[in-house]
Amino acid sequence: MYVEQLVPTGNSTGKDPVVFLHGQGQTGTNWLNTPDGRQGWASWFLQQGHPVYIVDQPQRGRSAWMPGDGTLGTYSAEQISMAFTGVAHFDLWPQAHLHTQWPGSGLMGDPIFDQFYATQVQYQSDDATVQNNTRLASAALLDRIAQPVIWIGHSQGGGLSFLAADARPSLIKAMVLLEPSGPPFQNRITNLPAPGANPWVRPYGLSTIPIGYDPPVTNPATDLPSVNYPPPAGSGLQDCLLQREPARRLVNMAQVPMLLVTSEASYHAGYDYCTARYLQRGGVDAKWMNLSAEGVHGNGHFVFLERNSVQIVEMVYGWIKGKLGGLAG
Repeated sequence: MYVEQLVPTGNSTGKDPVVFLHGQGQTGTNWLNTPDGRQGWASWFLQQGHPVYIVDQPQRGRSAWMPGDGTLGTYSAEQISMAFTGVAHFDLWPQAHLHTQWPGSGLMGDPIFDQFYATQVQYQSDDATVQNNTRLASAALLDRIAQPVIWIGHSQGGGLSFLAADARPSLIKAMVLLEPSGPPFQNRITNLPAPGANPWVRPYGLSTIPIGYDPPVTNPATDLPSVNYPPPAGSGLQDCLLQREPARRLVNMAQVPMLLVTSEASYHAGYDYCTARYLQRGGVDAKWMNLSAEGVHGNGHFVFLERNSVQIVEMVYGWIKGKLGGLAG
């Protein structure tokens, strides 16, 4: 796994390192700058005095893919616009029309969209391969850093972040999940399975591969029964699947406080609350930050690239400092 370490200049002694893990089709460059030329979150944390580690997932970008090791996929420009940058133009889910924070039209031909699309790369399309490789690489990175970190993951990288917390909970002080892969057990809204395909893309609740439960899960089909969880009436949220009570404890992840951030206009808006509740039922100290409920409106899935990205990172940093006793470092 390619890792880029950046160290702040000036008085920065003792600040906790921050690790950034990107989403599907992306690379670590997402965190440096926005496509319209503003400061990215990695640069913001550097200014606060934190060393940062920016990775490219195994078999992604600067972490080279070996031919014959699985298959690669990619997103078309049309898919990027419909799902991420221009969602209000297509209105494919109930909240999509609320999207206002992307810097530009979000459509092909707009220079900001074209700059963003130029950063898209091919990705390993087999979930189990991605998860196994990233779990091993994340554990090795944390061992190499050799001190507890603040971990920030986005989208697919948010789902993969669960595996880092499961593998090395003692080396993660706090974890921020920006719309992680979800909801539990099954995909919703996007990536819907083709007819006849298996919709159970996360048989271990949060992952395709085994994670730590107490009591242990040997066969998720029998050991991890689920129950349909209806949304609050009139909430505009979706139903989802949660563990049947009494829930098994996420024995490793329960050692890591987590913040799950959801945007108002994203396709995650309807179901991220389910991921937060799944974590909570498993014994994790997990907070759901629903941006619209916090008075922050108009954001889509790439909240850290949008026009109000600084406002949101300041909110995230406030939670981090609260969890770390007032000092992030």
